[in-house]
Amino acid sequence: MHDIVEKAAVLHEALPYIRRFHGRTFVVKYGGHAMVDEQLKQSFARDICLLRYVGIRVVVVHGGGPQIDDTLKQMGIESTFRGGLRVTDAETMKVVEMVLAGQVNSDIVGLICSQGGRAMGLSGRDDTFIKAQRLGTAQGRAEDGSTIDVDLGLVGRIRHVDPRLIQELCGGGFVPVIAPIAIDDDGRPLNVNADTAAGEVAAALKASKLVLMTDVEGVRDAQGHHLSSLGATQVEALIGNGVISGGMIPKVRCALSAVQQGVEKVHIIDGRQRHALLLEIFTDSGVGTEIHSDSPQREDDGDSLAPGAFDGP
Repeated sequence: MHDIVEKAAVLHEALPYIRRFHGRTFVVKYGGHAMVDEQLKQSFARDICLLRYVGIRVVVVHGGGPQIDDTLKQMGIESTFRGGLRVTDAETMKVVEMVLAGQVNSDIVGLICSQGGRAMGLSGRDDTFIKAQRLGTAQGRAEDGSTIDVDLGLVGRIRHVDPRLIQELCGGGFVPVIAPIAIDDDGRPLNVNADTAAGEVAAALKASKLVLMTDVEGVRDAQGHHLSSLGATQVEALIGNGVISGGMIPKVRCALSAVQQGVEKVHIIDGRQRHALLLEIFTDSGVGTEIHSDSPQREDDGDSLAPGAFDGP
């Protein structure tokens, strides 16, 4: 009986958050270990379905770097690196699009549908809803340690996201599953960073939340203690003093860009933990790191139901 009562307590803790976020839009960037472990894949799909069934409009943007590397290796295509940076040539781009917009995307759609959800796969080429331009050059390191400019090839910088297609799918009860492929003005596909794509999609939708699934628990301070909530100024300070470093820097930069463009909050969570998405959204303590503006807009605490709170999809 104690266990049953504990389960009821969990539901009661979640109720204010369900009321608060009913009808809102969440964008979830799906990547890391959660995309390759079978149990975590099933858990993720169930969590997405639960969010949709309690009235939250969910959009999934996924990565797929390891799958691309595996396919290139199987096809005997050697990745080109200059100055320590990967160059995406035309042959590699064909594989990138085949894997991301084909194999990986359809697998995720199938996972969500197998758990009772309705999902639709697409990439930025569909209805040309993600426009980008070539990123051009980036600074790399030559063998002698000197800095060199490297042309990254068919890698794009997003310049516009048209939200209408995604809004129509969400309004129809679907979970849009987006592969991070954009299109340039000449109709050529460009590979774009999945975190950045998720951030730009969230900004275009004016999403309440952007959730970045990673293989770390979130941001830690200089002593290694987990930080549950950070304002923009705090994030910049942690970058400046070297506490946030390495691969976490582009993720928090993505988070800062999203909140600057109107996304209410960004959450960095550990996708290796089962149900991390639900635990972060529907519990008081959360499990990841929440990033917000220095003066976050106060959210309704959900203590009372407004008229019509449960209307709509």
